[in-house]
Amino acid sequence: MKAVRSIEPRIADANGDLIRRFMNTLWVEEGLSENTQKAYGSDLGLFAAWLGNTHKKTLCEVAAGEIEGYLALKYRQKASERSSARLLSSLRKFYLFVTREGGIDKDPTVSIEAPRIGRPLPKTLTEKDVEALLEAPNTEEPLGCRDRVMLEILYAAGLRVSELVGLTLGQLNLRQGVIRVVGKGSKDRLVPIGEEAEDWVNRYLQTARPTILKGRRSDDLFVTDRGAAMTRQAFWHLIKRYALRAGIHKPLSPHTLRHAFATHLLNHGADLRVVQLLLGHSDLSSTQIYTHVAQERLKDLHARCHPRG
Repeated sequence: MKAVRSIEPRIADANGDLIRRFMNTLWVEEGLSENTQKAYGSDLGLFAAWLGNTHKKTLCEVAAGEIEGYLALKYRQKASERSSARLLSSLRKFYLFVTREGGIDKDPTVSIEAPRIGRPLPKTLTEKDVEALLEAPNTEEPLGCRDRVMLEILYAAGLRVSELVGLTLGQLNLRQGVIRVVGKGSKDRLVPIGEEAEDWVNRYLQTARPTILKGRRSDDLFVTDRGAAMTRQAFWHLIKRYALRAGIHKPLSPHTLRHAFATHLLNHGADLRVVQLLLGHSDLSSTQIYTHVAQERLKDLHARCHPRG
């Protein structure tokens, strides 16, 4: 906990005793990590010092307007939205404790809204990373061919992993080069897969899949050597293994390829609403985490093409 300095001993002592009791309660009742406890203690210590020096008040004498004033100060000092949200969380937990203990009659943080934290763009892969990942399986082996096809479709169609492993033979329409995807809420959508993925699917269906099944029958598109459908967990382990083989050391999951699909489409000129349809988002707001990708592309086009760019 930060020291509370340059204020009257009465205020410093009252604040320090109260914060120590709160920290003990956090440890006993919530079992928070040591780092989280230190963060809360630091937030409260700094707020207590500001309150004492600026308003000559203890933590139990504060009003909601003074808390809002402190949050506004932090905003002017360029504190991040995440830091501001954590600060307000610290104050809310603290004043809930103080109210419960009878130190104050009314919690001053009840009417204060938390800052909205924007959703960060998910970590993605470069096009070079994707190429390396797609080439990682040994396609001379039936299981390696299957894995290559799964990676190709995951990237070419931007599927969720549950949609990928749930594909059946009946959902393929290779004549038109599309697959019928059953998404969230059992909503269907048709997604093109492109010539490269289509060629790999044909190769898999003609040679690798019959070899894997060994005469067994299955409607599942992607099968294991036991004749069962591929599971999400098994595919997650496969993609991790291929990432290491491809020399990709970024955090990687099947969902990363879905993000790469969306990002690369936008980088090559796709409209955000087209990406929304391909991803199967029912609301454009779900796709708008990629908005700044589109904005960066527009700025680049403007800089290169506009006479005053």
